[in-house]
Amino acid sequence: MTAVGVRLPIGFAGEAADAWPRPRGFARPDALERSVATLPGVGPAVEKKLARLGLERVGDLVEHGPFRYEEPADEKRIADLLIDEEAVIDVRVERFRSRPTRRRLTIQNAEVADASGHVGAVWFNQPWLEKQLAPGTHVRLRGRLQRRGEFLVKSLDLGERSATSDYAPVYPASEEITPKKLRELVAAALPRAVVDPLPAPLRAEERLPLRGDALWAVHRPRSLEEAEAGRTRLAFDELLLLQVGLAQRREERAADVAAALGAPGELLARYRSTLPFVLTEHQERAIAELDSDLARTVPMQRLLQGDVGSGKTVVALYALLRAVEHRRQGALMAPTETLAEQHFLTIEGLCAQLGVTCALLTSASGKADRAHAPSADVVVGTHALIQEGVQLRDLAVAVVDEQHRFGVEQRRALTEGRSPHVLHMTATPIPRTLALTVYGDLSVSEIAKPPANRKPIKTAWVTEERSADAYTRLRKHLDDGRQAYVVCPLIEESETSQARAAEAEAERLRRAELRGYRVGLLHGRLRPVERRELMAQFKARGLDVLVATTVIEVGVDVPNATIMIVQEADRFGLAQLHQLRGRVGRGAEQSYCLLISRRREELTDAAVARLEALVATTDGFELAEVDLELRGGGQLLGTRQSGIGDLRFAHLRKDRPLLERARALADEVRLEIRAEVSYLPVREHDRLGRGRHRARAAGHRSWSPAVDARTCTASSRRLGLPGHGRVTARHAFLRPRVHAEPGARPAQRRRSVRVRRNGPRRVHRV
Repeated sequence: MTAVGVRLPIGFAGEAADAWPRPRGFARPDALERSVATLPGVGPAVEKKLARLGLERVGDLVEHGPFRYEEPADEKRIADLLIDEEAVIDVRVERFRSRPTRRRLTIQNAEVADASGHVGAVWFNQPWLEKQLAPGTHVRLRGRLQRRGEFLVKSLDLGERSATSDYAPVYPASEEITPKKLRELVAAALPRAVVDPLPAPLRAEERLPLRGDALWAVHRPRSLEEAEAGRTRLAFDELLLLQVGLAQRREERAADVAAALGAPGELLARYRSTLPFVLTEHQERAIAELDSDLARTVPMQRLLQGDVGSGKTVVALYALLRAVEHRRQGALMAPTETLAEQHFLTIEGLCAQLGVTCALLTSASGKADRAHAPSADVVVGTHALIQEGVQLRDLAVAVVDEQHRFGVEQRRALTEGRSPHVLHMTATPIPRTLALTVYGDLSVSEIAKPPANRKPIKTAWVTEERSADAYTRLRKHLDDGRQAYVVCPLIEESETSQARAAEAEAERLRRAELRGYRVGLLHGRLRPVERRELMAQFKARGLDVLVATTVIEVGVDVPNATIMIVQEADRFGLAQLHQLRGRVGRGAEQSYCLLISRRREELTDAAVARLEALVATTDGFELAEVDLELRGGGQLLGTRQSGIGDLRFAHLRKDRPLLERARALADEVRLEIRAEVSYLPVREHDRLGRGRHRARAAGHRSWSPAVDARTCTASSRRLGLPGHGRVTARHAFLRPRVHAEPGARPAQRRRSVRVRRNGPRRVHRV
């Protein structure tokens, strides 16, 4: 087993350091579940302000990691201070006064002294200091000596060194709760004893510090290396918890039985010969992986991801035809009617050539269509596929497109009562690190490259004052017989937004820049029939320009469209812009995408970074990594609606080796790591978003892996407990063995664990 090397500073773990108090007594895991109101200095008003930061429990504060640390500063005598150099002085207050300014602010001045001399200290708008800094008070100040001879104070400590120390943590805060207040509250919340969830052998093998030491190192580091080592341990806990839940999902699905579809036959051979192009190497590899999964009785759960225009739909239809070949049914579910219609139009012609019946089922479908759908070989639809009264016959393969836009319950409803093979598709690539987390319970196939005959799209970013140049280039394409898109962020003008609206823009273009050209308007409020007719008209070259909202983001395939203008591109996300850009460049001609934004000085740094990234590359996988860097893992994790909370210490891009190690380890040990000690409360396990139905059946208020029957059966054998029943404990924690940290009294190391099995209830001491 290859360990993730975390080189610890000397004396970091296992040594009793003065800065890290050792516990006196047993570590209570429920202590972290207490409300923040139990901490000193937290009244009802502060409690509400903390709640707005997402800090409601003591454990939330402990897990509220710093985003940076103060640089080291030398402690100096007043006489040795240098102008503009940050330093710490240990002084005595001689005088203090607070005076108002003309702008209703206040300035605080204090005369402070040490053995070497005197200096005037200055604060701004902190009137409460007058009560704290009475004459004679001893205080440590951190700040800079100004040219006027005043010491501008950055932070101060009246007692224990915290704010003025080297590497003082700086926490994400708000206008209501300052970093200084958060530092005080975290110091009060830091537990003196922590139950460590990792068994000692595992911790030693991975060369990880104790969890308690890691928490103290993150919040009270003596060096940046020490802080990083602590963060790594806490990140490992998060990633291992995540991977254990995903491993459990895979294990549960392995018990289901699906129809084995064997090897591909004559229908698939005809499908290949019908295609007007040769499949790429990446498509062939994805198909081979599908064939391997479909030949087994374990239901396939595979994620198919590829760049825009890489040919994912061709592979998805292959999977659906595998079901048809065995006289079963295939279904493709898309999140919007427009996308479902585009999929239907794409595959209907191919299916007709193969003698395969195909049906479209959306909320706009009539009774006749609904009656026909169950008998079709392939059904394409929206969430209407899972509505009450729709009965699919013998479903063998289900394809879920843009599956992140469906809720967990919607995806489950498609397969409920059946065990079909499921292929998930994403519109744009996701970061590979995210594939190991949010999609970690799925096998992954990638189509990394588009067909060889397609040229990379050339992208340019222009500001609104040069938009006339963009339309000049667009008209040149129209005059050459090509077609174009103009994308707007809104359908109609709004009083609350200055964003450009598609309806008004279409009217303006017909009168101005595109006068004399055929301009159509497409948006989500049109009836399905109108949208279908409009897209068919554009595809048949009955329109020159299509002004649209993001309704064209996916599924639209018009090879003759070679240029796109995106109005107010700074209002779109990176993945959305890349997806929109993919509507052009679908033929052999060179295509262009022109991004029009407000003036650069009006944009945020993130908006500038998005637009620059789009200009720099057309590689969707590279852009996915940039998006992860810009948005952070927390927001991206929510896209699957899996119930998994934000990662607080793990950085998906930075910690990929740690993530891969956690995944490998979770597959090895499954949930047995929780048999040693489970310090996590039920609410943490609930983030895994699964198993609640079993909890209700068993009478538990909420489910957690720690009380799963199979887990505890294996764990009880490991721990030498008699019987193979379910292990339960108070407070919904599983604590059959406690690794108390040094200083715990022997009597407090003994805990009672109830073992429920057939026969009388017994209590064992461990």
